Amino acid sequence: MSKGHRGAGIRSEANHGRGTCPRCGKTNVKTLYEKEIDGKQVKICKVCNATLKNIARKEARAAKAAASTADAPATEAQA
Repeated sequence: MSKGHRGAGIRSEANHGRGTCPRCGKTNVKTLYEKEIDGKQVKICKVCNATLKNIARKEARAAKAAASTADAPATEAQA
């Protein structure tokens, strides 16, 4: 398993990858995950990265459920 966001991989980063997360405002955390927020590429912390992934996963699940419920009545009406 890759360990690119640990010690040896981040030594070349400024302050060894540590800084202030622009999303949550925490200071002196590793800001290693690049995400596009408000049209800009920013580096965010691990917690914010996981939060954004979970939000996207929940939205995808809700959209899939909405699409399947929208298709179900249409097929019953045709039959």
